[in-house]
Amino acid sequence: MKTTLSKVILGCVTAGMLSMGVGADTLTRQNGAPVGDNQNSQTAGPWGPVLLQDSHLIEKLAAFDRERIPERVVHARGVGIHGYYENYVDLSDDTVAAPFQGEGKKTEVFVRFSSVVHGHLSPETLRDPRGFAVKFYTEQGNWDLVGNNFPVFFIRDAIKFPDMVHAFKPSPVTNKQDAKRIFDFFS
Repeated sequence: MKTTLSKVILGCVTAGMLSMGVGADTLTRQNGAPVGDNQNSQTAGPWGPVLLQDSHLIEKLAAFDRERIPERVVHARGVGIHGYYENYVDLSDDTVAAPFQGEGKKTEVFVRFSSVVHGHLSPETLRDPRGFAVKFYTEQGNWDLVGNNFPVFFIRDAIKFPDMVHAFKPSPVTNKQDAKRIFDFFS
């Protein structure tokens, strides 16, 4: 009797909570389908394992996994600004690129300056190559102009780039830059 009464009370409270709606709109999934239960996963019976057919659970966990954007591998520390590029001389005889067509033409740009190796928590005074990027927003599409501040790059073969970055980045164990890792890469 006591168990039955508890179940009835719990059922009434649950039904009351579900019918209240707490003054909010219906919770929906990414495809617009309403979510029936946002607090319990579908299981095989009351104590069974969680079922993979619970598409709301899979969608909710996928969104949770992607809610934090990881730091960039290179050029993580930087500063940028929006502005415009104004062409003072008509260069249409030399190029077909949209920003350089016509005197006085203005093109929206985003410019970013960055350090290459060290992350966002590192001091800006560390010796590190610097990079820049200019994104031109033209009527023909976006055009990116990028560069680094050294005349000769360390490597010729692109397949070595990830290894070079790992050699220059701080050690994942000590979080300090290690000269042995750099010399191992170059040797």
